[in-house]
Amino acid sequence: MTGVSSASRFFDSRAAYMMFVRSTNEKQAVAARVGRELPKVSPGKHALRVFDAGMGDASVLSQLMRRMHQRFTHIPWLIVGKEISVEDVRQAMDRMPDRFSEHPETVFVVTNMHYSEATALRAEDTVWRVTALEGETAHDFATQIQSLYPTVAQDWEVRTSPKTGNPIPAHNAVHVLYRADREFVLRPTIPTLGETDGLYDLIIASQTYRARTSAERKAGMVLAPLAKALDKGGRLVGVHGYGHDPGVEIIRGVWPGEQPFPTGRHEILDAAESLLSDPELSLEPGEDEESIFRFHVHTMPTEETEHIGTPSILATWNAAAYVAQIDEERLSEATAAGSYIEPTIRVMREHEIVWFNNESYVIARNP
Repeated sequence: MTGVSSASRFFDSRAAYMMFVRSTNEKQAVAARVGRELPKVSPGKHALRVFDAGMGDASVLSQLMRRMHQRFTHIPWLIVGKEISVEDVRQAMDRMPDRFSEHPETVFVVTNMHYSEATALRAEDTVWRVTALEGETAHDFATQIQSLYPTVAQDWEVRTSPKTGNPIPAHNAVHVLYRADREFVLRPTIPTLGETDGLYDLIIASQTYRARTSAERKAGMVLAPLAKALDKGGRLVGVHGYGHDPGVEIIRGVWPGEQPFPTGRHEILDAAESLLSDPELSLEPGEDEESIFRFHVHTMPTEETEHIGTPSILATWNAAAYVAQIDEERLSEATAAGSYIEPTIRVMREHEIVWFNNESYVIARNP
């Protein structure tokens, strides 16, 4: 969103995000969609290597790791997550003690680097920290991980971009965590500064770009660098909003003619293909039946269609505005004026459950 003032940024406050996560099953639906690729994925020489290009608070990643443990039970994992928000990094790390307990052969890495650098964990002036977790229980690991939070806050310091108004890292940072009692087994998997090959068997690219960004920019800034990081047989799963759902009906009830999702998977993959020009890569948009999947707003058991309560209205409106990535200025105006109430109630009464569409695609490297 280069050249866009801070006043017109997508409204992505912590409160809006948390309400969205808690009031919808979007993260579960995305984890299930990515999980469908696991039977098609094979581990590398030393480990199954997974890169989450938009880790957030690891809501998707942690659920996917449960699915991975079922299929790759005794195989070492290298899990690398990219995230700029220190709040998300802390919450992601909070989800890891149980994962370390269930799957001891895990190396978990988090970084704030740009896409072009994050896969190889290689950038100038990088703060590189390694923590070998002692003990055997989730409580042991949680205690040690929580003790790292002051250091994490320091390493994930951000400044405001003068061009976009968005936060950008003050410096590059990498944190590596693994169980000390598995160090011998994990030694070939633990990354070291400047010596990581940056290749992965599975890459998650869920909601990694703004919906209104051009297809060319999405491909150039995100997909091309990620696709180049696929090892032989590797698969990248992309997910973004699709529309054509009750959520868009709510948005258009406030702003008629609004087009929240101007570019779809076909346009994005066409742009990526022209940039990559790699015969070993297969770009797979998929048929609608396999590509498009739904998630929905959770309904309150006492709030049926004849009596829609304020909490459900707010949760549904927040979800619709969040998915459509409405800019901060317009959202504030609509909320203050209450112009969202009538369209939201109307759609809630029309649909027993208010649902949203995501679409997905795959970029795969030949074995």
